[in-house]
Amino acid sequence: MIAQEQTLTIAILAGEDSGDQLGAELIIALRRHYPKACFVGIGGARMQAQGFRSWYDIRELSLFGLSEVIRHLPRLLRLRKSLVARLLQSRPAVVIGIDAPDFNLGVERRLKDAGLTTVHYVSPSVWAWREKRAAKIGRSAHRVLCLFPMEPPIYARHGIDARFVGHPLADRFPLVSDRAGAREALGLPQDVPVLALLPGSRLSELALLGRPFVDAASRISAALPGLRIVIPAANQQIHARLEALLAKGSRDEAAPLLLDGHAHQAMLAADVVLLASGTATLEAMLAKRPMVVGYRVSPLSYRVARWLRMLKTDIYALPNILARSRDPAIELPVPELMQEACTAENLAKATLALFRDSERRARVVALFEQLHLELRGGLDGDAGTRAACAIAELLDQQHVDAQRP
Repeated sequence: MIAQEQTLTIAILAGEDSGDQLGAELIIALRRHYPKACFVGIGGARMQAQGFRSWYDIRELSLFGLSEVIRHLPRLLRLRKSLVARLLQSRPAVVIGIDAPDFNLGVERRLKDAGLTTVHYVSPSVWAWREKRAAKIGRSAHRVLCLFPMEPPIYARHGIDARFVGHPLADRFPLVSDRAGAREALGLPQDVPVLALLPGSRLSELALLGRPFVDAASRISAALPGLRIVIPAANQQIHARLEALLAKGSRDEAAPLLLDGHAHQAMLAADVVLLASGTATLEAMLAKRPMVVGYRVSPLSYRVARWLRMLKTDIYALPNILARSRDPAIELPVPELMQEACTAENLAKATLALFRDSERRARVVALFEQLHLELRGGLDGDAGTRAACAIAELLDQQHVDAQRP
């Protein structure tokens, strides 16, 4: 076993804000194993607050969309070359890439081939895309740390060492949600129906989803007397776009409450959530809120993905994927309305059906409570601690192997 007193250099590569959060929690947990460890690499303010030394600005990797990546490709290639050279020179005990697979997996593979120990934290969605990606990821990382329990068996089929460590979001949501407290904080009455509306956190999503979602909310409001609608905006650009969409809608119903952020609070305050497919569906599940999910991509993108057989699933919402992975025969808890089916009429109809069926909502909440516990890995869930233990175990085993004659 590696002695706690031994000074180790541990490299962590985080490419965006969510990775910075995970990295900070991981550093705290790793210090319990290695109090004198030195942490270096790429990280943001949260990681640096834990004593992390960032060699590069995390914003250099915070790119979205193919066109933006292509535009910055020469700079990214230079950064990757410089980073790999620096890591090969410093020879850290382990290099941990957090998410950002397009950047990190390439770096990890070069380092692994050069004899460094590598870990990839946050598995790409191998259950949704081509499963053979699991084998490629294994060529980059000695161990993969997974956030979802159905992921390690996929890697096992390809002989890859993968561990389920739990989802950090499951640690941040309470097992029993406080609807009354959330409504009080938002100034909402306790005795009226509330709908949380989340049509996406990017302008590209609002361009396709904003109008059908807002029109659906108007239809739902007309059918449910006293309904209050809460719409959290991810940023100022989204806020302005939502304001413009709402200004063109009907003014007969009560004006929606448009928030700056506070998505978790909006979900907790709601009876039902109508939202775009994505990570927000997991957050709504952890808030124990029945939901309806809709999504559209450009018709061309959808046809290309289907033609290339890139998608290996016909279900998209994370709560449905988690429910189906534990019971293939289960009735999917979340209505999904994708592509041509994602219309204001269909979204309103499915949402109203949930509002009007209290028994169905109760069944969904009970299932979400079970899934929450599973994502926590039990009542004492702590994804950061389990991730640190999986990394320490790998380092200790490699230390033992190195001592053998």
